[in-house]
Amino acid sequence: MEIIPMLLKEMEQEAQTTRKMLERIPNDKFDWQPHEKSMTVRQLAAHIAELPTWVDMTILTDGLDFAASPYVPNEINNTTELLALFEKSLAGARAELEKTNEAELLKTWTLRNADQIFRQEPKIEIIRMTFCQIVHHRAQLGVFLRLLNVPIPGSYGPSADDAGFC
Repeated sequence: MEIIPMLLKEMEQEAQTTRKMLERIPNDKFDWQPHEKSMTVRQLAAHIAELPTWVDMTILTDGLDFAASPYVPNEINNTTELLALFEKSLAGARAELEKTNEAELLKTWTLRNADQIFRQEPKIEIIRMTFCQIVHHRAQLGVFLRLLNVPIPGSYGPSADDAGFC
């Protein structure tokens, strides 16, 4: 199988699970945080919804310098806005991934903060890291939701909240 169809398939499969998790967030819990060092639900959910934009950014650029482009999160105030942001981010990622080619994905991409280099890898590795970041932060969100007594959807099979599982 070619690389790009594999990446598109994985992105779509993970998007289904991510969507199910994001839509469970109660509108009155966006400012909740489990610990002072943790993000709020709003911050974490917005970050998850924005992460697909790293796919198109990676394809279209040769890197990101946090010193030159500081992160400015999108403002979300409810689950409807959150899901719209996720769908917009996902659409951009899908469009660029469908247009690119494998030679582009083998080019080096650099993540830095001025002179400090965090990562310098082929674009395909950055895209895979992005997928892993989505899964990682989605799992964090699952813990947040569990602490809020919100039923959690299954990711790769049923969850403890799915009927008849436990």
